[in-house]
Amino acid sequence: MRKLFIPLFSVAVLVSCGTAKNASATGTSESSPAVRGSKAFLSAYKEIKAEDLKKNLYVIASDEMEGRDTGSPGQKKAGEYMVNYYKSLGISYPKALGSYYQKVPADFMKKRGGGNLPDSENILAFIEGSEKPEEIVVISGHYDHVGTRNGVVYNGADDDGSGTVAVMEIAKAFQAAKKSGNGPKRSILFLHVTGEEHGLFGSEYYTDNPVFPLANTVVDLNIDMIGRDDPANRGKQYVYVIGSEMLSSQLKVINEAANKMTNNLELNYKYDDPNDTERLYYRSDHYNFAKNNVPVAFFFDGIHEDYHKPTDDVEKIDYNLLAKRTQLVFSTAWELANRPQRIVVDKK
Repeated sequence: MRKLFIPLFSVAVLVSCGTAKNASATGTSESSPAVRGSKAFLSAYKEIKAEDLKKNLYVIASDEMEGRDTGSPGQKKAGEYMVNYYKSLGISYPKALGSYYQKVPADFMKKRGGGNLPDSENILAFIEGSEKPEEIVVISGHYDHVGTRNGVVYNGADDDGSGTVAVMEIAKAFQAAKKSGNGPKRSILFLHVTGEEHGLFGSEYYTDNPVFPLANTVVDLNIDMIGRDDPANRGKQYVYVIGSEMLSSQLKVINEAANKMTNNLELNYKYDDPNDTERLYYRSDHYNFAKNNVPVAFFFDGIHEDYHKPTDDVEKIDYNLLAKRTQLVFSTAWELANRPQRIVVDKK
């Protein structure tokens, strides 16, 4: 996740989420094929496994990847591993793109404060919907980190290796459903963005140059750091959710319903507060979708003691909790991809 360097000042947000409320407490509900436990959903859900997340993370956040700085050889190695993973699953790329790679030019990043960063790439994998292929559900996470400093590798196992492997695992689950004849009705774009640590560059480039029209983009579920716990929640089964009702009143209800009927994590809305000084709503890649009027939900584990330090290593990840959070995002995406009507934008 991008470190906050700018001064704190008052910024108007789209809508205040206020304090956390359970969907049942609001008197609203959503009919969901996912949370009702359909056989197709349950079979795909079980594809998400802690041991598989661990296997991929031990590669993505290894010293060989040299901290995955934007455009670096190490980041490109990580990207190649991800592309080969998608190929092995039989998951292709958007036809309009022509490959898994969307180039993010150095000039684009330089104009936005990216210094002398080299060219880099977003990585896109895609499963076409069976009934509403023109409507797109985006599941995103950044795969860059901060590289190597003074000869020390900053592996970024949580930031955002955890989100990277979660997106990969969710793709595997949807592909398993497709192979069994239960593919998503809407299309799913698995979007791994670059340049997040330097300024959300990859997601900004995608939303400025979308492969699919943003008007057809239903939602962005963004995963940035979901493998650890923070001091305020040590040992708890929780996840922070940010922005889920800023643009669509339906998204938060759907996410809470999916959570309640699966792992029932504690959904913490502390950082949804527009007055929060950390300004986390603005600090990860979902924001570039939100500012283009696409509903978003950002899943996050908090600021822990190894954030942006060389000690953010794979040995410190809670893989069972990582799996549960990944299952929550998958369950939410399943409902969004398969419900009869796309969620509406009813807030500004």
